[in-house]
Amino acid sequence: MKNQSANNLAILSSVIIAATVLIILVLGNEIFGQNISAGFIVIATIVCLLISFFSLRYLLFSFIYDRIRLIYKSINQRKTSKSGHVYKFDHNTDLIKMVEDDVCDWAKEQELEIERMHEMNDYRKEFVGNVSHELKTPIFNVQGYTLTLLEGGLEDETINQKYLKKIEKNINRMITIVNDLDSITRLESGQLKLRINDFDPIATCNDVIESLEDIYTAKSVSIKIIKHYEKSYFVKADEEFISQVLSNLFINAINYNNENGNISAEFFEMDKNILVEITDDGIGIPPEDLSRVFERFYRVDKSRSLNSGGSGLGLAIVKHIIEAHGQTVNVRSSVGVGTTIAFTLMRAGA
Repeated sequence: MKNQSANNLAILSSVIIAATVLIILVLGNEIFGQNISAGFIVIATIVCLLISFFSLRYLLFSFIYDRIRLIYKSINQRKTSKSGHVYKFDHNTDLIKMVEDDVCDWAKEQELEIERMHEMNDYRKEFVGNVSHELKTPIFNVQGYTLTLLEGGLEDETINQKYLKKIEKNINRMITIVNDLDSITRLESGQLKLRINDFDPIATCNDVIESLEDIYTAKSVSIKIIKHYEKSYFVKADEEFISQVLSNLFINAINYNNENGNISAEFFEMDKNILVEITDDGIGIPPEDLSRVFERFYRVDKSRSLNSGGSGLGLAIVKHIIEAHGQTVNVRSSVGVGTTIAFTLMRAGA
């Protein structure tokens, strides 16, 4: 009902005033012995009730409600300009209730905003801490090897080449970290645009495996491709990014595998998608860590990861790339048995 709050307030106040007048008249008649007729008391009470109601209602609407209308009109205009959505403004609605609802909505928005700010602050602290931790080790290593060379080691042929190679290895690790940070930042911000084309995922996988030959042969790990369909299917995706996905997954499988371990890349036809599974028979992942393996810098085995020279961002990049394609990635693993990371790609022409 329109202006219900004002009417209710006016009626309540009028009843109180009329009741007060009635009590005064009755008590005055009893105490002072005035012969006031019951009819007069009733008429006086009704007149007082009506005068009070209309006077208070006029006061509320002409003085208080007019000002509330101005305030709410400003709120309405700000809501319209902020969201772009035009809110219908009715001057005859229950303004007090509308203002109350808007204040409650605003309070909830502020609570959510404060919560988001706390989350972003925690994320920033964690991110800076992780980056510092990742860069600290190679920086200190480069510093130590360089000081040794400057203090005479450069002239010692038994250590100069060895230390220079160690310096190069640590510099390459820092470059990997910086490049991966740049990639994941650009992926999250949407700066890297996908260049979709049709390509054979098995041929791309072969190319990636060939590029990693030195890495997996040094650890005596074998990699094989298994195709679970007879036709030759193409996928619709960004081949460069998918190559990066496969490279990250293979490197991860190599680093967490055992000497003389095995890795397989299996391809399955799934309706309109191609399912790709990269499986190793390495150390596996504990159940409590499975939900976090795609987080930035998260490591299951920190000592092994640090020695491998990884950036800790490989799986996070994989997740962002696959999700940017509108596809999914998941992991299953058993400790001491191995790990499988699976993702889907849209089949071309599907």
